[in-house]
Amino acid sequence: MSETELEVLQESQLRSERQRLHLPEFNIRHRVKSVWIKHRRLLLLLLGFSLFAVTLGLIINLSHSSHTVSPCLSPACQWASAHFSTSADPFRQPCDYFLFTCGSDRLLLDSEGGEGGQGITGHAENQTKKSVRSEQEDGGLRQDKTLNRKAVLLQYLKEILETDDGRNSSAVQKTKGFYRSCLDTKSIETAGAEPFLTLIQKLGGWAVSGNWNMADFNTTLGLLMRDYNTFPFFSIYVGKDPTETIRGINKRYIQIDQPDLLIPIEWNSETEKYRAKTEALRPFLTSCQRYLNLLGAPQSSSLIHVGSFISLSSQLAVAASPLEYRLSKGQLHQRMTIKELQKQAPAINWLGCLQAAFHPLSLSEDDDVLLHNLPYIVQMSRTIIGWLNKQELSKSAPLHTFMVLNLLHTLMPAMDSRFAETAKSFSVALGNTEKEAPRWKHCVLETEKGFDSVLTHLLGEGTGHGEAEEIIQNIFYSFKAKLHELEWTDQTSLQLVMKKVDAVIPKLWTKKVPSSEAELDLYFSEMTISNHSFFSNYVQLLSLWQKKRIQLLISQPEGIDVLSVSSFLFGNKLLFPMGMFVPPLFHPTYPRAMNYGAAGFLVAKDILHLLLPSISSQSETVHAVGECVWTHYLTVSEKAGRGGGFSLSATQQQEVWVQYSALQVALQAYHQSLKQQPGDSSISGLSYNHLFFTSFSQVSCEADRYRDSMPFEPSFLITVICAKSNLCPTSLQCSIKTQQNSLQTC
Repeated sequence: MSETELEVLQESQLRSERQRLHLPEFNIRHRVKSVWIKHRRLLLLLLGFSLFAVTLGLIINLSHSSHTVSPCLSPACQWASAHFSTSADPFRQPCDYFLFTCGSDRLLLDSEGGEGGQGITGHAENQTKKSVRSEQEDGGLRQDKTLNRKAVLLQYLKEILETDDGRNSSAVQKTKGFYRSCLDTKSIETAGAEPFLTLIQKLGGWAVSGNWNMADFNTTLGLLMRDYNTFPFFSIYVGKDPTETIRGINKRYIQIDQPDLLIPIEWNSETEKYRAKTEALRPFLTSCQRYLNLLGAPQSSSLIHVGSFISLSSQLAVAASPLEYRLSKGQLHQRMTIKELQKQAPAINWLGCLQAAFHPLSLSEDDDVLLHNLPYIVQMSRTIIGWLNKQELSKSAPLHTFMVLNLLHTLMPAMDSRFAETAKSFSVALGNTEKEAPRWKHCVLETEKGFDSVLTHLLGEGTGHGEAEEIIQNIFYSFKAKLHELEWTDQTSLQLVMKKVDAVIPKLWTKKVPSSEAELDLYFSEMTISNHSFFSNYVQLLSLWQKKRIQLLISQPEGIDVLSVSSFLFGNKLLFPMGMFVPPLFHPTYPRAMNYGAAGFLVAKDILHLLLPSISSQSETVHAVGECVWTHYLTVSEKAGRGGGFSLSATQQQEVWVQYSALQVALQAYHQSLKQQPGDSSISGLSYNHLFFTSFSQVSCEADRYRDSMPFEPSFLITVICAKSNLCPTSLQCSIKTQQNSLQTC
């Protein structure tokens, strides 16, 4: 208000006052002037104070806003922002988006974890890549893309192995060097079969090449077991005795089982015997001949050796039996001493071979071992003795060839592509049509076999343990609260379920005492990695497996599986592996809305599946919620001309309830975390709920074992939650008007 306007207003007020008091007109202006002069400074002071207060309030408000809704600018968030800019927003075209099948433009990996998922990584160079391929050439149809937790983890481990910041410890350098040598296919192809042939010469040659020193059968077998993790005639591993475990005894024993035979076999339930697959014999013969040709064997004699190999393999197969059969016959975990085993199967020098496999541990003939198919072991010994006694053959030549071809099978992952192509041709001949994995995936898996402790260490460094634990605990708390909201058939059912749930301890699955870099460096100190010889590196990896066997026998290792990606119950512990908490599902620098929408939903879904395997018979809510959500879906899909009026089965109702409840639990846990820690960062300027639902929609299409029970894409569940709430940025109305206003809240 200007001074003139203020003066006029005051004059008008004084005029009214004068008329009320009957004062003369000339006194009005005089009083106005005196009042204005008297209060002018006071008014100016008040005006200045008001402006200061408003300015200060804006500053405080902006400061508070920047704290609670500040943009996340970490490298991981920058990648996520770039992806969001090229991905479909579920709230722009909701009906089209939520009625799509899995595989629309989302942050997903194909079920094989192939090259189509390369854009999922968090590095800057991948920010502009899309995470799904365009239409496939075969028929122009989109390939089904679903979230595969294992594929996501492998992609993340690939990033770790391919990143070199120059600050790696010795063990980490060797791990990454092993991975790089695996990727160096040029050096592998150049080497060809020569590294394997050189190795055979170290073992005394073999009869196929015509250059063999006729080494003792048991001596060769011991070398294969000790240095090359190869067990041609039987398999060995370390484990507990179940009868002792029940009594709380956790001692581990050497376990001896039948081997994984190379020849394709099938079980005859009538004769209760294995037999070689007739239709597979010819392609198996062809592949064996091809292997010998690649190893330089003369064609004139290769057929004889292959024939002996197939004959011996068939005899061993007849003595084997499937696990279910052995379990029914009580043939598992049969205890005996090594001395007793020697009497039962004298062809094998058991003490010498087991000492070689567990070198340098000291074993005696009085040590107990557990047998898992004693009839096979006995028959295997008889078969070997029979072949050793055949006068027409050059002593144990067929047995030696059998061992060498098993060694070739062990080392095949380190051989050149000709061997892999031969194996693939044989697999195709058997009717297998599995897609070949990309080389990087093969190399990550091979690296994990020997360097899992290093990968566990690296994975632990990148995982926000505190943030992951917080999500697990908040989700579990929200889950327990959800149980009390259900309508139970009776109070006893609720009490039984809550008793089971209250006994569970949810936690992140990590090592109690993580290995330090110094410990890892010491463990791998004897290993020398060659930059251009993957075969040499792979042979050393086999010696690491022997170290693991020894550790299992003499200590109680925690056995963390670095590639585990699903939660599981272990006693009263509900364990969530670190592999579930990797980008893009989770990152410690992500906004919590993203972490709860993706990893939080998966955690909630796992909890519901593990702790409530069949709740439909105990709660009416499962049926009611399942049908309510289905009604929402039918309303939209029918109005959109997509049809579908069938009823849900009990299994489908339960899965709809599980996934809908998992989304509710994750959302409730996120809101609870906001109460505990007000404020969150954001990406692309999205609101908290918008970011939560967007993150969920990109991981909801998961290829788990319950997938076939879900009658529609889980991302549609967002529309059900948004139908009767103010949680969503838009009302999610379709272009064709639906009857959502008349739908009830589920």
